[in-house]
Amino acid sequence: MNEELQGSSPSRRLAELGLTLPAVAKPLAAYVPAVTSAGQVFTSGQLPTVAGALVATGKVGAQVSLEQAVEAARVAALNALAAAAAQVGGVDNIGRIVRVVVFVASDPSFTGQPQVANGASELYGQIFGPLGVHVRSAVGVTVLPLDAPVELELVVEASAAAF
Repeated sequence: MNEELQGSSPSRRLAELGLTLPAVAKPLAAYVPAVTSAGQVFTSGQLPTVAGALVATGKVGAQVSLEQAVEAARVAALNALAAAAAQVGGVDNIGRIVRVVVFVASDPSFTGQPQVANGASELYGQIFGPLGVHVRSAVGVTVLPLDAPVELELVVEASAAAF
């Protein structure tokens, strides 16, 4: 384990990164932000919103640059983490990141979906260290809700303290 992360809680690492978990985003339709089942939390797709507004709109590789998309993935990752943390009583009750699915609204010529998804994956690694290593899919799609460039789903394992 990375010495810098050893003995440091996810909430402390968030603070060290200058980040705070946002309020859980309100659903856009008939669903809930997250559910818990069999010790795992599954989030609905989370968009890259800050205070209810998208950080960017459009297709990656056209209206949205790779750098903007990576940042959008980080924002969506924080939103998903907030939804999961709300289910288990706080980010420190998340035992590990299990699975991340990143949908990228892509221009037909754009093939860098894995690099976009790295924005989320690297953030989870910074927050959870080895327990942030996860399986992942990065999927290019034609369009996402509200013309968002990125949407992210998350599966986490709750720690024993959460129950």
